[in-house]
Amino acid sequence: MSYETLIIEKPEDHVSSITLNRPEKLNTFSIMMAWELDQALCELDNDKDTRVIIIKGSGRVFCAGIDVKELAGKTATEYRELVEVMEHPFVTISRMKKPVIAQIHGVAAANGMGIVAAADIAIASDDSRMGLTAINVGLNCVGPVIPVARSVGRKKALEMLLYGDLIPAEEALEAGLINHAVPKESLDEETLLWAKKLAEKSPLAIQIAKQAFYSSEDMDYEKQFSYMNEAFARLCTTEDSKEGVSAFFEKRKPEWKER
Repeated sequence: MSYETLIIEKPEDHVSSITLNRPEKLNTFSIMMAWELDQALCELDNDKDTRVIIIKGSGRVFCAGIDVKELAGKTATEYRELVEVMEHPFVTISRMKKPVIAQIHGVAAANGMGIVAAADIAIASDDSRMGLTAINVGLNCVGPVIPVARSVGRKKALEMLLYGDLIPAEEALEAGLINHAVPKESLDEETLLWAKKLAEKSPLAIQIAKQAFYSSEDMDYEKQFSYMNEAFARLCTTEDSKEGVSAFFEKRKPEWKER
């Protein structure tokens, strides 16, 4: 599939990338870009050569939110339908088999912050800033705050939602919004390094771990253990688990069969 607002790259080492490509609009979400991002995530999740997916932005910033021109002259029903399209990539990431890494530079605001929080792993340049900024123009980020709250907790999420400040990468790291803050000149290299390291793991073990994590997240404590133990038991019956253990004892690199 060809895309108008994205650049899709499938290089070697099982790492693919999606670049938000509306630099003249600061990579703000149009309906087209939101829909294409959702489609691209699903396409790469089903691509047999892809094990890890990086989302990044072209131009000066990662993503500055929603294109406000998309908000003009709609009914309440149309606004609800629009925001559902804009936010659906957040849900898609949680349903995917393969891990998604957000690579952040410049600014990640509003829906951009939502993508950062919804991604499985987030790596940012140390001079980047991010936040739920819509409150500053009389709107709010009640959709993006959902994955944000799961990362930082209730009080910090409410602070970000209600004040709308852009926080620096160091504060985002301390709050649990990102995993790593790296020098901006090595952001591409560092993100690719983390992605390649993840792509070397058993794809099947990664898939079961990710799906079990999201599926059990809202369960009662005791039920969560039961669910996770069942997922572990299923993994132990696979060829990949046997190959991984054999390779460990034989001191060699495993050859994953993905079954």
